[in-house]
Amino acid sequence: METSDALQALGALAQETRLEVFRLLVRTGPLGLPAGTIAERIGVPPATLSFHLKELERARLLSARRESRQIYYAPDVEGMRGLLAFLTEDCCGGHPEICAPLAAAGRPVQGKAP
Repeated sequence: METSDALQALGALAQETRLEVFRLLVRTGPLGLPAGTIAERIGVPPATLSFHLKELERARLLSARRESRQIYYAPDVEGMRGLLAFLTEDCCGGHPEICAPLAAAGRPVQGKAP
C-alpha cells in the first residue's frame, strides 16, 4: 500500500460515524448489511450515511454489491489487510512476530466473557 492510500484510509476512519460504520461491518462479516439496516443500527439518516459509505468505499475499506433493490456494504478485506500491513510493515525493529498477537487482541480468551 502506498502512503497516500494509507492516509486516505486513515482519514476515512478519523470520523466518528465512519469509524462506527466500519466497526459494525467488520463485526458483521463478509456478507455485510443493507444500507438501510446500517442507518437504523447507528441512528444516522440515510442521506448522511450514503456520504460516509462512499468515503469508506473510496478508501477501499468497504465494498458494495447490489441485491435486487438493496445495496449491501461489507468490509473490503484486502483493503483492510493492506492498511494493517502498511501500519505494521516495519514493526518492532525487524521482529514482526512481536506484532502477531494483534489479530487476537480483540478476541476474548476462550472460556472467558469479553
